[in-house]
Amino acid sequence: MRRRWGRFKDRTRPAPGNHEYHSNGASGYARYFGAAAGDPTKAYYSYDLGAWHIVALNSECLEVGGCDANSPQGRWLKRDLEQHATGCTLAYFHKPLFSSGEKHGNDPTMLPLWQILYTRGADVILSGHDHDYERFAPQDPSGKLDAEHGIREFVVGSGGKNSHRTFAALNPNSEARNADTFGVLKLTLHSSSYDWDFVSEAGKTFTDTGTANCH
Repeated sequence: MRRRWGRFKDRTRPAPGNHEYHSNGASGYARYFGAAAGDPTKAYYSYDLGAWHIVALNSECLEVGGCDANSPQGRWLKRDLEQHATGCTLAYFHKPLFSSGEKHGNDPTMLPLWQILYTRGADVILSGHDHDYERFAPQDPSGKLDAEHGIREFVVGSGGKNSHRTFAALNPNSEARNADTFGVLKLTLHSSSYDWDFVSEAGKTFTDTGTANCH
């Protein structure tokens, strides 16, 4: 599957991961995506998509001066969300705060950015890193179930690396997961709600679908 994503380059809005920084400063990543990836020294940016505000963050914290609330990225995120007080907000970045994946699992370095997103009422976070698929119920940054204000996180590491990894002990609020099916997550963003649909590779039967309202 990963060999075929280039044909969608003109409508791809990327976020870097650890492998991109195997080249100095993610230079190959920056050259390939160009302006679509934002400032190459930061690789975090935002845009509007219909009624939604979308934020792409850089979870390679050491490469951009940290991910704490007072880091350049943390300060930028607070300003950006203050300036875009839309009804629905989605953020995506590579390393998940919550993951039941055996290889990587939770990444607490993303907690400060998660806290900013939670405080500002974000609805959805997309991450990858672990080579599996997992969906969480809405929760706060401490991992406590929060149906009213919580963020729903999806870990979608199922469409790139040509191998899967198993799960460890499941995190609280993990509602759906799979570690043997390649596929992509299709999100349909409405003016005040969203639908999700995991689209499996041909020949596989795993599905995960649902709908939820924005805060």
